[in-house]
Amino acid sequence: MASQLSNLAISAAFDELADLYELDGAVVHRVLAYRSAAKTVREATVSVAALTRAGRVTTLPGIGTTLEEKIGALLDTGTIPAAEKLRGRYPPGLLDMTRLPGLGPKRAKRLFDELGIESLAMLRAAAETQRLREVRGFGAKFEESVLAALAAGVGDRPAPRVLLHKALGVGEQIVAALRAHPAADRVELAGSARRGADSVKDLDIIATASDPGALTRALAELDVIESVSAPGENAARGRTHTGLPVDLRVVTPDCFGNLLQHFTGSQAHNVALREAAVRRGLHVSEYGILDDATGETLRCATEEEVYERLGLAYPEPELREDRGELAPGFAAPRLITIEDIRGDLHCHTVASDGRNTIEEMALAARDRGYEYLAITDHSATHGFGNHVGPDELERQIERVAAVNARVEGIEVLAGTETNVLPDGSPDYDDDLLERLDWVIASVHTAFSMPEAEMTKRMVAAIEHPWIDAIGHPTGRKIESRAPYALDVDAVIEAAARTHTMLEINAAPDRRDLDDVHARAAAEAGVMVLVDSDAHGTNTMGIMRWGIATARRAWLTPEQVANARPWPQFAALRKRAQA
Repeated sequence: MASQLSNLAISAAFDELADLYELDGAVVHRVLAYRSAAKTVREATVSVAALTRAGRVTTLPGIGTTLEEKIGALLDTGTIPAAEKLRGRYPPGLLDMTRLPGLGPKRAKRLFDELGIESLAMLRAAAETQRLREVRGFGAKFEESVLAALAAGVGDRPAPRVLLHKALGVGEQIVAALRAHPAADRVELAGSARRGADSVKDLDIIATASDPGALTRALAELDVIESVSAPGENAARGRTHTGLPVDLRVVTPDCFGNLLQHFTGSQAHNVALREAAVRRGLHVSEYGILDDATGETLRCATEEEVYERLGLAYPEPELREDRGELAPGFAAPRLITIEDIRGDLHCHTVASDGRNTIEEMALAARDRGYEYLAITDHSATHGFGNHVGPDELERQIERVAAVNARVEGIEVLAGTETNVLPDGSPDYDDDLLERLDWVIASVHTAFSMPEAEMTKRMVAAIEHPWIDAIGHPTGRKIESRAPYALDVDAVIEAAARTHTMLEINAAPDRRDLDDVHARAAAEAGVMVLVDSDAHGTNTMGIMRWGIATARRAWLTPEQVANARPWPQFAALRKRAQA
C-alpha cells in the first residue's frame, strides 16, 4: 500500500486531477478546488498522509470530506479512482503539453481536438511546420514560444527552487528546534538562505554539539522532516514534507567558522577566496586554512577569523557573490536594516484589492514605528478589477485626509498606484495626479511589448512630472515569470536624470528591482525605495524581503529614500521639487 506517500506526491496527484478535470471541461469551481488542495498539501509542513490516517486532515484549509476520501484512496491504492477514469479518456502526452507556458489544459485540448496533437513530439513537429497557426488564436509568435520552451526543456518540469520566504520559514523552524536540543551548542543556517538569495534549492545547517550523534538523530524526530537518510555521528541529510533537502553537519567548535564560511558560499565567492589565498601561500577549505610555509592548518572558531587570516575585510553574508567584496581596499558598507525604514510608500486598501481600511493600515504602520504611509490603491486600467476610478479617487483623497487628521503619530499620504499605459502615460489626468501627495506608477498590462517599445514606455512614465516613483520596475515573478524585455540601464539613466525613485518591491515573489539592478541604480544616484506593496495589515511584515534584496545590493540607509524621516523624504518627491 501507499500509506507513506509524501506531501509532494499527494499534491502532484491533485494537480494532475485538476488538469484532467480542466481537459474534461469540468466547472471551474471543481478545478480550482483541486488546485487549491494541491497547494495546501504542497505547503503543509507536517505529513498529510499521517494527518489523514489520524482523521485530522480536514483541519487543513480547503480540505473537506470529499478530498479526505480521495487522499485516503490514494494512500490505500496508490491512485484516485476519478483520475483513473479521466486518464482513460485522454492520451498521457496531452498532460505533458499543458506544462508549457501559454498552453494550459483548455488550449492543449483545442490542439488535440482540431489537429490531433497528443504529445510534446507532435507539438514540436506542428510548430516546426507552422501548423499551429491554422488554429484560431495560435499564431506565429506562439509557435516560436513553443519551440523556445521545448529547446529550454520546460516540458521536463525540473524540480523548482523554493522562494526564500518559504525556505526560511522551514529553515528557521528547524534551527530553533535543534538549538533547543540538550546536546546543541551552536546551530546556524548557511547556504543561499543565509545570503538572502531570491530562492534556494536546499538548506545547509552547521552546528556544534556536546553529543554530535544525538543532534543528527534529532533531525529525524522533527515534525517538519519527512525522512532522513542514515544519520551519522557528524552529518545527516533529510527532506522536509515540502520536498526541501536539508543537510546538517556537526563539527568541533574550533573549526565552526571554517565550515560556516564554506557552506555559506556562494560558489563564486569561495572560488575567488581560494584564489586570493593561494597568492598568499595559503589553501582554504571547509577544514581550515593550510599554510604552505609551515605546513600547519589554522582552524577558525568564527568566520571573522577566516577573513582576518586571509587579510580580508569581513563581508556580510548577503555580499558574498564575488562582486567586489574581496577586492583590495574593500570597506564593508553599513547595510540597511529593517529598523532603518521610516515609511512605506506602496499599500492597498479595501478601495481596490486590499483587505483593510485606510485607518487600519495607518494604525498598523504606526505600530511598526513608521512615520508615514502612502495609500496607493490600484487605478482604473490595471486589469484585475477592484480598482479606483477618477471619481472614486477624488473621494479617496478626502478619506485619507480625514484619517490623517484623526490618527496621530503618522503622516498618511493620499496616493495611487497608477497603471502605465502602453504609450507611457498614466491612466489619470494630470490635474488629478497633481492633487495627490504621492504617485507610484507600475506596468500591469501589455507585458509582451518589444524591448525598445517597453523601454520607451517606461522612460516616458519616468519623465512624467507627477510620477514620483516606478513600482516593481521589471515585472518579474521569481521562478514563475521572467522580467519583461526592458533596457534597465536606460530606465536607471532616466530615473537619475528626472529624480524619479525606483522601487524594490518587497513581495517575496517579486523583490523587484533585483539586487544587481538596485545596486546599479543607487550607484547612478537614483533614490531607491523599499516598499511592502501590502494588501493587508498582516502582510506589512514582508518588508523583510525587500530589505534582504537591498542588503544584497550593498545599499546603505543613505541610499534608501524611505529610511529618511518624513520632512526629508517629503522634500525628495518629484512634486516637491517642481
